[in-house]
Amino acid sequence: MAGDGKLVLAGAPIGQAGDVSPRLREVLGSADVVAAEDTRRLRRLAAELGVVIEGRVVSYYDQNEAGRAQELLEVLEQGRTVVIITDAGMPGVSDPGYRLTRLAVEAGITVTALPGPSAVTTALAVSGLPSDRFCFEGFPPRKPGDRARRLAALAGEERTMVFFEAPHRLADSLAAMAEAFGADREAAVCRELTKTYEEVRRGGLGELAEWAAAGVKGEITIVVAGHVHVAGETDPDELVAEVDRRVAEGAQRKLAIADVAKEAGIPKRELYDLVHKRL
Repeated sequence: MAGDGKLVLAGAPIGQAGDVSPRLREVLGSADVVAAEDTRRLRRLAAELGVVIEGRVVSYYDQNEAGRAQELLEVLEQGRTVVIITDAGMPGVSDPGYRLTRLAVEAGITVTALPGPSAVTTALAVSGLPSDRFCFEGFPPRKPGDRARRLAALAGEERTMVFFEAPHRLADSLAAMAEAFGADREAAVCRELTKTYEEVRRGGLGELAEWAAAGVKGEITIVVAGHVHVAGETDPDELVAEVDRRVAEGAQRKLAIADVAKEAGIPKRELYDLVHKRL
């Protein structure tokens, strides 16, 4: 190992300060450096927990992560302990932490974690949707075209999907999901998990999009049921690939779509939409 340095990824509460572990209290008080996504929120958390942070506190957020990671690596190489803590949840999961973790691993420095609350697994647990297999997709792209393409690529995903989303983009994202996955696809919108105004809204994506159109506030996690493959059903990716193959051989795209749709027994418009979302 490079010295005796240690990088600790600390899970922060997603709503209730009382959810932290005794180990987090101990490490926050003893670490040489605490790298926080928001230093003010860290100070408030420490005050709520009755923890005195003896080490140096530095900011570590998206905009300064690349440069700060190198600085913190040097501290680790001096044999010191560095803790990364984000505003909520686990560092590196749609939050700063990956870059320094990667550098530390490559340098042979010990990397460990203090497990803690996670919006991903909490939302999955309360959603009522299958949780034996799932995937985390983070935030959908902000631009409508990019978002439509990303979701179209997930239309055949059979695992339960978990997304984060900003409240002001929730209605648009749910509407895009309803278009890509079907308005009746089961989903749950989890708002303000573990907080005073926690709410879990369950229903079809179309229904949830209509509900969200009136405006929703708070931290949002979306859980969407995976695609249920029906015996004899043709994979959408295979249909699109067949259209592409025929176009490459010289067929007009419009005619190729019509022929493949007819052979597969699906509406021509449905296949047209699938093809053009992936162009």
